[in-house]
Amino acid sequence: MPLTRPDNRAGLQRAAVMLAIGLGWLAGCTSTAIPEGEETRHGALVLRDVPSVPDSVFDRLHQYQNTRAVRLHGWTAEGLLVGIRFSETDQLHRLRTPMGAREQLSFFDEPILGAFTTPANQEGFVYARDVGGSEFYQLFWFDWATRSHRLLTDGRSRYGTVVWSRGGDAIAYYTTERNGRSRDVHIRNLEDGSVRVALEEDEGAWTPLDFSPEDDRLLVSRYVSINESRLFEINLATGTRTPLLDPDLTVAVGMAGYDADGTGVYFTSDLGAEFVRLHHLDLATGEIEVLTADVPWNVEGFSLSPDGDRLALSINEDGYSRIGVWQLPGHRPLALPAIPEGVLTGFGFSPDGDSIAFSLAAPASPADAWTLSLTDRTLSRWTRSEVGGLDPDGFVEPELVSFPTFDEVDGAARQIPAFLYSPPGPGPHPVLVYIHGGPESQYRPAFSSTFQYLVGELGMAVVAPNVRGSNGYGKSYLKLDDGVLREDSVRDIGALLDWIATRPDLDADRVVVQGGSYGGYMVLASLVHYSDRLAAGIESVGISNFVTFLENTQPYRQDLRRAEYGDERDPETRRFLKSISPLNHVEKITRPLMISQGANDPRVPASESEQIYAALKAEGIPVWYVLAEDEGHGFRKKANQDYNTAVMTLFLERYVLRTGRPERPEYIIH
Repeated sequence: MPLTRPDNRAGLQRAAVMLAIGLGWLAGCTSTAIPEGEETRHGALVLRDVPSVPDSVFDRLHQYQNTRAVRLHGWTAEGLLVGIRFSETDQLHRLRTPMGAREQLSFFDEPILGAFTTPANQEGFVYARDVGGSEFYQLFWFDWATRSHRLLTDGRSRYGTVVWSRGGDAIAYYTTERNGRSRDVHIRNLEDGSVRVALEEDEGAWTPLDFSPEDDRLLVSRYVSINESRLFEINLATGTRTPLLDPDLTVAVGMAGYDADGTGVYFTSDLGAEFVRLHHLDLATGEIEVLTADVPWNVEGFSLSPDGDRLALSINEDGYSRIGVWQLPGHRPLALPAIPEGVLTGFGFSPDGDSIAFSLAAPASPADAWTLSLTDRTLSRWTRSEVGGLDPDGFVEPELVSFPTFDEVDGAARQIPAFLYSPPGPGPHPVLVYIHGGPESQYRPAFSSTFQYLVGELGMAVVAPNVRGSNGYGKSYLKLDDGVLREDSVRDIGALLDWIATRPDLDADRVVVQGGSYGGYMVLASLVHYSDRLAAGIESVGISNFVTFLENTQPYRQDLRRAEYGDERDPETRRFLKSISPLNHVEKITRPLMISQGANDPRVPASESEQIYAALKAEGIPVWYVLAEDEGHGFRKKANQDYNTAVMTLFLERYVLRTGRPERPEYIIH
């Protein structure tokens, strides 16, 4: 539904508003009221029907918005390469010693997605960066000697997943440069700039994984869906591509890498099991050994030391990361010191193989960089991330809970896991239900300054459920929302609302649902089905109509998403997708909604937000819309994040915290 242009009276009214803004609002935060129904601006943000945010809101948020986190990118010859945000965006820094000074290496307006180092090349490293959240990532070379940055790619296609050759003279990566849709694998020689094609295919999302020790072979995977992927080896001399697993098997394959002498391959897969396990494949005999058969959780990642003598792995145990290290061959576990509980966000071996570095985020502590010496079994903390001057002892740790849902397993109600952040005091506390995206993602208890703000300052409880279809709980659980079962995950939210109503510490009359991407769809769907039990909804970059989403998402993503949601070109599937799309049921949404959207979003295009905004406006439902002109799938720039959180706070204060669930007539705008 197209948006209507305002008449002249509205234009004059907006001009008066803009004059008021020019006198004070743009200088910071003001309490000057902006009439609802108008469009205003704040930096790169276009605000529709959003009132002005009072100074008091920013005063309360300021410290929480100035927390920082550290992301590990890799080892250098003199320490660690990490990502930190000191101004607007995440940039690259080098750390030479634990708790030492941070040397900033990049100073761009756009954030750095990732950087890729190798012990075989100490002259520089490769990193990836896009513009405006477009996700058309370009690869750049950083030279240590000159501190210069050089573009390696064409400046317009999409590039990703950089893998270094063992000799350190080349990188493999995927690219869409051939036709904008297919993901081919290329190899670039960094010495002479030449590029060779390792793989060109029109079907599937292909990704390079590892070079063999002699750089004559390359492991690649073809991703079909969260439940299906294929592992291949390419002979780089002949171009021959050999499947390493039975092509008739439908299994998920995650990471893969050659062993020390290149005669075998380590890989993670749910092959023959509920969970993702670590395996070793003998390339000569085809024999596969399961190395984590006794672990009832997913192996989330592994890393081999440069000499192939050690292997580090991480287990996702109920959302928390557990780290182990094995001595090879023989896979003998090494004794390790106690490691803080949290969520691993990256790890890898030092060039000499004697240490591993990792970044770890805890529920009450932002991500920091650590190293673990395998020689003397000592743990060293390299950073202590700022928490905006707040007392970290006041941060809340979540409780891992579960609630019964509508169906049964082995004669008993199925239990849905969730993390509950509770304010002090008996309550009853208003509740924010946070629904993750994916859909096959998982909420994990890493640090969230927003959650700490909601709990500590607004007195809200936060519940983050991992509804059916979430990763981390076995592939049967992962498949429970497939196909025509899509809305069963929404029914899990209904069961959560039932559970909230049984808790004396939680206020069932003041519940708001929040989520982004697929979680944004879940917010809209929850409002369709449970508006009478909710106070409001907050969604970002959400799917409002599966058909238009699939038709308009970037071409390189369409087949991947069709594998998850169904092919909208099939008439029967199209009818089903229309039937569950919130846009087609807006008359059932009777609660206010806040929408956040990046104008350059390649995944869920801005048209998804535009059409649900217009439809709800036509129904007379209050809807606040924050559109960022320089963002994509979510907000990554601090100024945008900060203002959006302030708007969310004002939205919560108006529609959730002050009252319970008002009747719909209170919301009608005349």
